[in-house]
Amino acid sequence: MKKILIVDDEHDIVESVKFVLEASDYTCYCAYNGEDGLRLAKEISPDLIILDVMMPKINGYKISRLLKFDSKYKDIPILMVTARSQEGDKLIGEETGANEYITKPFEMDEIVAKVDEYLKKE
Repeated sequence: MKKILIVDDEHDIVESVKFVLEASDYTCYCAYNGEDGLRLAKEISPDLIILDVMMPKINGYKISRLLKFDSKYKDIPILMVTARSQEGDKLIGEETGANEYITKPFEMDEIVAKVDEYLKKE
């Protein structure tokens, strides 16, 4: 079963995304701040990470950059989720190695479709 790490400081978003993904047969791990997110990513080596940008301790851009520049984790797809929809924010997301940039509020099916796309469910 594919492992997904959800990192977001908004508990209701984490719970909703986790619920929908687990219903689609993914195993989800959750972190509610950047520090825990980064630690968990290194601990469990997930198949995909859903990452919020604006978070306490370490922001999503920094986590993405740290993981993408580490040969052990650079191939993990990162779906960056943010309330900031400015073009500049999108560019920073791409520069830090995020594979996708999803703007809040998002549709749950959009998240599931993206996850399925990256993890190509058999």
